Formats: sequence, C-alpha cells, structure tokens
Amino acid sequence: MTTTDEPWTIGRLLSWTVDYLGRHGAENPRLDAEVMLAAARGCRRIDLYAAYGEEIGEEVRAKFRELVRRRAAGEPVAYLVGRREFYAMDFEVTPDVLIPRPETELLVVALLDHVKRRGLLEASLEIADVGTGCGILAVCGAKLLRQSRVVAIDISPAALAVARRNAERHGVAERIEFVESDLFAKVAADARFDYIVSNPPYVSTTEMAELPVDVREHEPHIALEAGERGMDVISPLVDQAATRLKAGGALLLEISPMIAGSVEQLIRDISSFESGTTIRDLAGHARVVQATKR
Repeated sequence: MTTTDEPWTIGRLLSWTVDYLGRHGAENPRLDAEVMLAAARGCRRIDLYAAYGEEIGEEVRAKFRELVRRRAAGEPVAYLVGRREFYAMDFEVTPDVLIPRPETELLVVALLDHVKRRGLLEASLEIADVGTGCGILAVCGAKLLRQSRVVAIDISPAALAVARRNAERHGVAERIEFVESDLFAKVAADARFDYIVSNPPYVSTTEMAELPVDVREHEPHIALEAGERGMDVISPLVDQAATRLKAGGALLLEISPMIAGSVEQLIRDISSFESGTTIRDLAGHARVVQATKR
C-alpha cells in the first residue's frame, strides 16, 4: 500500500486490496478483503458498508496489511481471523480443524428434515457426529434440536478442544459429550443413536495433489485425505453405523460427488440399511447420502 496524499479510507483500502488479492489468485478477493478489514477494525463486516468514507488509522492499517500479506501468500482467511460463519452462527476455527464449507449446511438441513418427517422435533434424540472437527454439526444438532444429546467424536484431541470451545460459546456444551476416538472405537459399546451425521475425509490421494494451495498446504490432511479411492474412512464408518443406529435411525453422510456411486452401492450392500435419496448441492452435484436402519 503505497503512500499518497489521498487518505486511506475504508473504500479505498478495499478497492486496493481486492485488486491486489485478485492478482495473487484469491478466488473471492472482495469477500476476503472485507472479512479481514472487519477483523482488523474490530467490527462486523456489515458495518463497513456504512463507513466507506471513514479514514483508517495507521494501527488498523498495520494489522490489515499483515493479514493481506499472509492471505496473498496462501493462508486461508478463516485461519487468519480465527472464525467462520456456518448456519448463521460464528465458529472458532484453527489450523487444527477443517474450515466449514457451505455445502455441509446440507447435512444440517437433511437432519432437520428427517426429524420433522418422523415428528420428533421435541423428542429426546441421541445423535453422533463422527469427525466433528470444530464441532459445527454437533453444535447445530444440540442448538436446533433442544432435547437432543450429542456425542462429538474426533481422532484429534486438538480438534476436540476447538469443538468444546464452540459448544461453550453457543451454550450447548452440557448436552455434548466429546470423545477422542477413531470412529466408534472408544464410544461406549452399548451406545445406540437415532442419527449419525458425518463430514468425513473423502478426498482421494490423486485429488489431494490437485486441491487449491490454500487447502492443500494449510488445512489438516487428516480431515481431508482418505486413500486411493477416497473411501478409507467412509467404508468402515458405514459398516459401524449399521450396528450403532437404532431401528428407524438414519445415517447422513457428506460425500464427494466423485465417489457418490461407490458410497450408494456400499449402503445397498448392507441388508439392514434402506437407501434414501442422495441430496444434491446448488451446483447439482451429489453431496449428502442418506440411509435408514430397517
């Protein structure tokens, strides 16, 4: 940001930064610039729109410059500002957890739709969130289904620490049990669930090498990569879910469109499962596979 006689207003900072980040390959330079400037200024992003002509002091500009420098070098914005919005709620994120994506909101919608169809909105439901990461699914389940209890499972103790903080932030920690476990290995043997939801690792080794640099070099591979076919976690998860679900309970699983056929066949091959309709995202790609325990 070169010095000129023209003051560095919010509008000018954003205009300069959008152009700069665009030249450095940012996919959403306008959004990135606004999120980072709001963080540096200590305000909500929406507050920037009413203050475009406000001149920004050197202290805030220095914070902003550092964020822009790191973003241009490939660091994800969510890690830079330490948070990400999901389902209209703010969640803490760190490099120990996957950054929430809009597509995963389809899992929350699928869970709520299934519960409504069964007339269980006020029921005391037992829900398992496998691979909870920063806890978005566990927190949404506990927040939106207020009689439910959730078991949030992750193999990473660092991820569980983030999930626990998010549960406390949203006032639902007392209804969530956090379990460090590889799938259901360390979950009580007699525990059975009305719903199992999961956004598991599903990126194949080949696809991993082709991911954008900000994902490939900064987000935890343990939350992304799942072997040569992208099925190394999903296959045992589906097998275990068939045992862990109550009769009439459902497995709701986010997948890559690349492996939709394989996952659907895996479910069809388990006699205790009845396959549901695979939900597609806004781009028309298969995204959430559903199965109900007979």
